Amino acid sequence: MIAYAAIDLHAGHVVQLVGGETDAARVVLDDPVAVARSWVDAGFAAIHIVDLDAALGTGDNRAIVDAILEAVDVTVQIGGGVRQDDQVAHWIDAGVAHVIIGTRALQDRAWLRAMSQRYPQRIVVAADVRDGCVATHGWKQSTPVPVLDYVRELNDYDIASVLVTDIGREGRLLGADTTLFESIAAASTHPLIASGGIANTEELAALAATGVAGVVLGMALYTGGIDAAVIKRDYSA
Repeated sequence: MIAYAAIDLHAGHVVQLVGGETDAARVVLDDPVAVARSWVDAGFAAIHIVDLDAALGTGDNRAIVDAILEAVDVTVQIGGGVRQDDQVAHWIDAGVAHVIIGTRALQDRAWLRAMSQRYPQRIVVAADVRDGCVATHGWKQSTPVPVLDYVRELNDYDIASVLVTDIGREGRLLGADTTLFESIAAASTHPLIASGGIANTEELAALAATGVAGVVLGMALYTGGIDAAVIKRDYSA
C-alpha cells in the first residue's frame, strides 16, 4: 500500500478542511511549493493534489500546481474540477501520473470512456461517498447512486484506480471506516485509494489488510497524528 501526502489548495494556500467546508479550515499554510517539498523530503513517494477552487467553480490554482510539478520528482495525481478534455490533456502533458475525474465521470460515461481510452491507466475516478451514495461538485451535491453499484460499473473502464473519500469523516480524525473500504475494495477490480478519517498508523495496517492499495493522508499528517517516518519506512513504494 502506498501513502499519498494531501496538498489541498484553496485561495493560494494549502489547507486541511473539516468535512470539506472551506469556512472550516483547521490548517492553512502559505507556501504550497515548500509544503510539497517538505513531504517529499520526509520520504513520501507520492503526492495527491486537489484544486478546491476549481472543484467549487470559484477559480483555480493551476499556476501553483505547475510550480509544484517543477519542484518535486515523485508520483503526482491531480484533481478538482477536471471536467473538460483540455484540462485532462494539460495535466497529462505537464507530467502528472494520474488525473482525477469525479463529477463528469459520473454524469457522462461516454466522456469517461473516451478519456480512459485516450489515456489508458492514467485516469483515477473519484467516487466520493456520503451516506453510502456518491456526491459530486466538490461534495456539494448528493446523488442517489450507491457507491458500490458505481464502483462495479467502473470495472469496465481502463482506468488506473478508484479514489473513495468518506466525506462524513474527512478532516475529523474519527478513524477510517475499514468496513466501508473493505466492501469497496472487494467490489472493484481496480486498485482502491482510500481517504477520510484516517487518524493513526495503526489504521494504515488495518486498511492494507482489507485490500486497499493506497491512502491519502491529510489532517492526521498535518497535525502530527501520523509520523512521516513510518510512511517512509512502510508506505512509500
